[in-house]
Amino acid sequence: MLSSTLQDQLQSLDKPEGRASLTRIQRGIEKESLRISIDGKLAQTPHPIGLGSALAHPSITTDYSEALMEFITPVDTSIEKSLQTLEDVHSFVYQHLDEEILWSASMPCLMAGDDAIPVARYGSANVARMKTVYRLGLGHRYGRLMQTIAGIHYNFSMPQEFWHNAWEADNKPDTLPNYISVRYLGLIRNFQRYSWLLVYLYGASPAVCASFLRGNDKHGLVPFDEKGRSLHGPYATALRMGDLGYNSDAQKGLNICYNSLDNYVQTLSAAIRTPHPQYASIPSGQDGNYQQLNDALLQIENEFYSPIRPKRVAYSGETPLAALCRDGIEYIEVRCVDVSPFTPVGLDAQQIRLMDTFLLFCLLQDSPPCTEQEQEVMDYNLAAVVNRGREPGLMLKTCSSGEQSFKDLASTLLDSLDGIAELLDESFGDSDYRDTLRDQKAKVLDPELTPSARVLREMRETDLPFFRLEMEYSQRWAEHFREASLSAETQAKLEQESSQSLIDQANIEQSDSIDFSQYLADFYAQYEDL
Repeated sequence: MLSSTLQDQLQSLDKPEGRASLTRIQRGIEKESLRISIDGKLAQTPHPIGLGSALAHPSITTDYSEALMEFITPVDTSIEKSLQTLEDVHSFVYQHLDEEILWSASMPCLMAGDDAIPVARYGSANVARMKTVYRLGLGHRYGRLMQTIAGIHYNFSMPQEFWHNAWEADNKPDTLPNYISVRYLGLIRNFQRYSWLLVYLYGASPAVCASFLRGNDKHGLVPFDEKGRSLHGPYATALRMGDLGYNSDAQKGLNICYNSLDNYVQTLSAAIRTPHPQYASIPSGQDGNYQQLNDALLQIENEFYSPIRPKRVAYSGETPLAALCRDGIEYIEVRCVDVSPFTPVGLDAQQIRLMDTFLLFCLLQDSPPCTEQEQEVMDYNLAAVVNRGREPGLMLKTCSSGEQSFKDLASTLLDSLDGIAELLDESFGDSDYRDTLRDQKAKVLDPELTPSARVLREMRETDLPFFRLEMEYSQRWAEHFREASLSAETQAKLEQESSQSLIDQANIEQSDSIDFSQYLADFYAQYEDL
């Protein structure tokens, strides 16, 4: 699997300027957590006012539900600093939760159906109303339960000096922004080819509380114990990435191609502009009733569920696709990371190092255009590992040589990361990346070392259903964060951000000069120009 292109890329990077650029890889983390009551039910209380405005706060907001919190770290080149920032934000949040705690897993807590899931509210501004209406639309289209599944988004980008050196080494094909977009699209295609490996190594959602599936008899899971309090896939790794999670039958016919940025933009834009009969009955502004933003297949880009996305920071009011058209791809967002119950903030430094190594492999390795046949293979392999990743003798598909064993493919793929891990260690002056890779290879040889196996093993050994086990971890981390002390500087910074966010929200609300219908019309007009 180690191509001559990858070898050439590694040799090119194995110079002082190349190694220096690797120490400046840029990362950002977005971590979701459900806010729950002390008895393990979804919180019905509003977003705590002491945490400021969910609309305008730079690091503390909400996702689908008022009770689904999201914590965001700024872009940074230090793994340790990013994780410490995430720790600090958690500790600050716990100062404002009273008796509530944060749920420590991806799959939800005790659930009482859609009606008990409060949709997030952001204020009276047009942009705030748009966020809430979009979430109402998601609830009508897919149900609110699915939207309570939490995850971690990992944002990754290479520093500008890396791109400039690579562009010059390739004899400056096209403009630099276009070159960067082409290379990031290659990364995305390879990520799709091999993302099943990450799901196996770090999937931590093999089971779910039975309350989540009440009334659903098509889930394909089996009871974990005689009482039926938990349902599970015996060899599952990440149910969040399967049919229970962010999947949509309506979107299955949406053939998104990452072979070119133009194709990606045009396909998604058409899905946002073209009415979809299945959603015609949901009010989208008739008599002022907005239960969705529009009746198209996608309300906005974010509705397209994908394990990875090309991204660029958008200007205020600018659509994500318009931002990509303006200056190309700026970074990529990995979206297939489960929240681990075994670490305080849901992931750790070792996992980030493996992600870096894997994403660099996807960037530096050959990445031919994807075909429909290969897309079918990729979809099959991801589903197989999601649902049966630890199954003895599991076989995956390849385009060139039929079926091959999961163990052989995974071992070969991890071996292909050796040179990248070695170069990263040379760049940082330690052995952390090689140590990380060694531990991942051990997981392939022994599936019991995976997080998904650990979840089921601890459920068996403690005789606890999924809910009770995750509740114990949630309470453990709640105590951890409540006992943590913030530096005076960090405390003051977070308090100031919360106060300023309320001022910023008020300013946004006062600056509105058009009604909501015109605001939406102006927003969607951007898609006509793409």
